[in-house]
Amino acid sequence: MTDARVPILMYHAVADAPNEATRALSVTPKAFAEQMAVLADQGRTPLTTAGLAACWRSGRPLPGRPVLVTFDDGYEGVHRHALPVLAEHGFPATLFVSTGWLRGPYDTGGGPDTMLDWDQVRELAAAGVEIGGHSHSHPQLDQVSEATLRFELIHCKEIVSDQLGSVPASFAYPYGYSDRRVRQAVRETGYAQALAVGNGLARRAQGPYALRRVTVRRDTGIEEFERMVEGRAITRTFARDRALTKGYAVVRRARRAARTLAGSGG
Repeated sequence: MTDARVPILMYHAVADAPNEATRALSVTPKAFAEQMAVLADQGRTPLTTAGLAACWRSGRPLPGRPVLVTFDDGYEGVHRHALPVLAEHGFPATLFVSTGWLRGPYDTGGGPDTMLDWDQVRELAAAGVEIGGHSHSHPQLDQVSEATLRFELIHCKEIVSDQLGSVPASFAYPYGYSDRRVRQAVRETGYAQALAVGNGLARRAQGPYALRRVTVRRDTGIEEFERMVEGRAITRTFARDRALTKGYAVVRRARRAARTLAGSGG
């Protein structure tokens, strides 16, 4: 199964009443519970990001019907609402934290909603949730300077290591944006694998630093969720998103090139 296509689900907030900044990319606790029940009913075998990458890196076979449950940013509802559901099913997961958004000594005040504190992150880790990096302040990494890029990656890694006593092995790109420079920096910082978005199933051929995920939103119905996990109708479901992403990628490259030219005085 080394050439298998694996659904990597991307969640953000799990909340009944999220604020407007996080609403579209949130799910209700009820919806999350129903979606995890679907995975259990399908006989899915959840893995952590590190677990999937280790199988593909070594060539070891994947378990039957693998799936990944991942959360970005570090919203408090992951602890309050998602953790009990994960524990009920015995599901591992991966949480990618933006360290400057979490409540505590490194809080920059940039968190868009109620965020986790470090005690809650430690409880999640103790319960089998892999904690990965998601930068420090959640910038578009392909748009920042080299110095800022390195700071965002290294500072995030150092904070997670200090707070948890273990070095994070996995990374997720804020907003899903990366380019060759960003991926190389992630590798050099010591992360062993990284997740993008792409809204498609993950495959070994994508490489360990560009694995795709599918976005679970507040308007994702249970039938659509089942189709996404099975890899059916993903192209149609996310066709508009992909078109916008490709178009915006061209704009971002042009902006970065213009800033580089201006900085060089050319």
